[in-house]
Amino acid sequence: MHAHGCCTRRDRGQEFHGRGWEITPREHHHFANPGPEGGGFGVRRPLRFLAWRLQLGEAQVAEFAKVLNELKTERAQGEVDDRRALTAFADALAGEAFDEPKAAAAAADRVKSVDRLQAQVLKALARIHALLEPEQREKFAYLIRTGAVVM
Repeated sequence: MHAHGCCTRRDRGQEFHGRGWEITPREHHHFANPGPEGGGFGVRRPLRFLAWRLQLGEAQVAEFAKVLNELKTERAQGEVDDRRALTAFADALAGEAFDEPKAAAAAADRVKSVDRLQAQVLKALARIHALLEPEQREKFAYLIRTGAVVM
């Protein structure tokens, strides 16, 4: 059984010709949108998956790696920002009186963080669009539509 129990070894072998892995929402290998449990965001697995599924050339793989690394960095920063906001919310509640300005500032910072992440996703999508050939774009769009790749 796979670590997340989503498929058997035979299933993975049939789907990916013995590669032994896949990217699905259950596995939390998301580009910029981690699942409720946070999830790992590795670049190697998504990159190998995309290189194989989209039949990327070497130059495309190198550029995709840059895009994925930038998204990974921004998502990690978003997680740090979220932890800071949660700490500020807790601090706002801990006092004798509720510190509404502190809580409001934390909420505003959280929104800014999400906005930065979404801007990075849009930038990445534009770069990916320019990088791919029309047939590859169609395949990538299909992977997004079906949830095999989550942006």
